[in-house]
Amino acid sequence: MTDSSIRLAKRVAEMIPCSRAEAERYIAGGWVSVDGAVAEDPGMRVLDQQDVVLHPDARADEIPPVTILLHKPAGYNAGIGSDGMPALNLVTGDTLVPADHGKQVRFLKRHTNNLTIASPLETVASGLVVYTQDFRVARKLVEEGMRVENEYIVEVSGAISERGLALLNHGLPFNGKPIAPMKVSWQNETRLRFAAKGVKPGQLEHMCRMVGLTVAGMKRIRIGRLPMAGLPVGQWRYLHDYERF
Repeated sequence: MTDSSIRLAKRVAEMIPCSRAEAERYIAGGWVSVDGAVAEDPGMRVLDQQDVVLHPDARADEIPPVTILLHKPAGYNAGIGSDGMPALNLVTGDTLVPADHGKQVRFLKRHTNNLTIASPLETVASGLVVYTQDFRVARKLVEEGMRVENEYIVEVSGAISERGLALLNHGLPFNGKPIAPMKVSWQNETRLRFAAKGVKPGQLEHMCRMVGLTVAGMKRIRIGRLPMAGLPVGQWRYLHDYERF
């Protein structure tokens, strides 16, 4: 008995008809379904009796790189240390928040391939984390990251020492080196807002401890010019073309 299956790309190329390269782009773009399920692998083997359908809105465009904005829950690993389940596991089609403005991007499995974590965050913290396939975003947030301001909300307990708020703004050391000036203010009786560049793992907790405060929780709510806004915890969205860090 011989195998009568052929590559999906060949089937699509014969069906439309189009070149094999165009067929592969249709498939990679998530525009082709086999027996009702989206198929993204051009090398998938299909039989004559299987139902192969091209979406009516299909375009044979190259797939542009994507950037993903995730609201990481506390306890998930986002590039600092080895504890916790990888936060990238949360990036699925089910946890995608559809765009309410800007271009609607269709979720593809390949959007989770070759991602660079451009904004690591401590496992104990929650908040905005960026993953990207775009070298321009990686260059901005990784290579030039020390110049990008991040904003955090830190829940604290205890009584702050005299001149503690002034010291948080400027005057404390970390790992034997002075910390650059930053903007620190009270949001309410138990919540501090930090706006700073080049924050290192453990730094904010260390700073709070130095002025008599204990950190109960930490959330990053902004990276550069991009706020987390109303992104629900454990969910994510695509960076829009018009957005800049």
